Amino acid sequence: MINVAVLGYGTVGSGVVEVIEKNKDMVNKKSGQELRVKYILDLRDFPGDPYADRVIHDFDKIVNDDEVAIVCETMGGVGAAYQFTKAALEKGKSVCTSNKELVAKHGPELLRLAHAHNCNYLFEASVGGGIPIIRPLNYSLTAERIEAITGILNGTTNYILTKMEQDGADFESVLKEAQEKGYAERNPEADVEGHDACRKIAILSSLMTGKNVDSEKIYTEGITKVTADDFVYAKAAGRSIKLLARSRVLGEDEVLAMVAPFMIDKSHPLAMVNGVFNAVFVTGNMLGDSMYYGRGAGKLPTASAVVSDVVDCARHLGRIIMCFWEDKDAHIADISGVETAWFVRVKTSALQQAQAALGAVRTLEVPGRSEDRALFTKPMKESEFAKKCGELGSDVLGTLRLY
Repeated sequence: MINVAVLGYGTVGSGVVEVIEKNKDMVNKKSGQELRVKYILDLRDFPGDPYADRVIHDFDKIVNDDEVAIVCETMGGVGAAYQFTKAALEKGKSVCTSNKELVAKHGPELLRLAHAHNCNYLFEASVGGGIPIIRPLNYSLTAERIEAITGILNGTTNYILTKMEQDGADFESVLKEAQEKGYAERNPEADVEGHDACRKIAILSSLMTGKNVDSEKIYTEGITKVTADDFVYAKAAGRSIKLLARSRVLGEDEVLAMVAPFMIDKSHPLAMVNGVFNAVFVTGNMLGDSMYYGRGAGKLPTASAVVSDVVDCARHLGRIIMCFWEDKDAHIADISGVETAWFVRVKTSALQQAQAALGAVRTLEVPGRSEDRALFTKPMKESEFAKKCGELGSDVLGTLRLY
């Protein structure tokens, strides 16, 4: 028997217990041994819960129990979760987590600590919820040199953009609806400003390069400036708008990483990813393109990914599962020198001036709209584009990168 402790009995933590218990026969068969949730750590009590007798409030009881071999950290944050994870690893207990903030900030340190104590630190659930992506990057694609990763990595923003596109609604009204349905937090900043997607692409970029990609150095832009008018022109151009997290290898130690809304052609597979679904588009030098699609969040999809790591740890007790993520920082390229083509919406009165300044390759007019026009630019450096838009001033009504 292998004893498991779950840290945090919220949405994901309770889901982990549910998956282990409901799928007990299959989970035990694939683990090669019986798995048992021995402890559930939480500050609260849960009277009437079927597992209330396993709830404890003292982490020391877990870390000092030699019978506990695997710990599931589903607390979130980088405070107590970080301290508890370190303590568990130092005791030789493998840790499985869904905590993308912790993985992005301390991933290489915790991996090094795990290997030093002959245990494992696994984080499949930290990116894409139930979508298998960490394991494919570590195992299935080991013969590939991964050249680029582009993903829709946040279900909240994808839901909002999908509703804006389908209903012609503005950002604020759709955000309110998403909050009412539980798709968005009361404070949605981490989602709508792109921080959540940034942490996830930092993790994927680190696995892609083998070097540490610092999430705090990645250019990040959210969706708060995307308007219903932008979608009118996107539809006319046969395009959609998605918040994309992108990463591309430029050299041995250099990577271009960013998070921003893009106007994307409807024929691209990522344009077809709607609602709360996520997708990761991976480009390898031999395989070419492959895409991984599914529910990127939610209680049971995320819990399922955590339990898949638990099973992996159970199969490898006393053995290290290799993960190539060094402490050495990768150099993150400054996006100011990157060439990008743009969608620009301007006041009708400024169209000719904008065309001349921005090198328009296509102009778009929507019947019934007299106050604005749109144009697509040739590729130009981000710094050059910013300067020219600054010179046009308030005549520019909206801009989006083209993908």
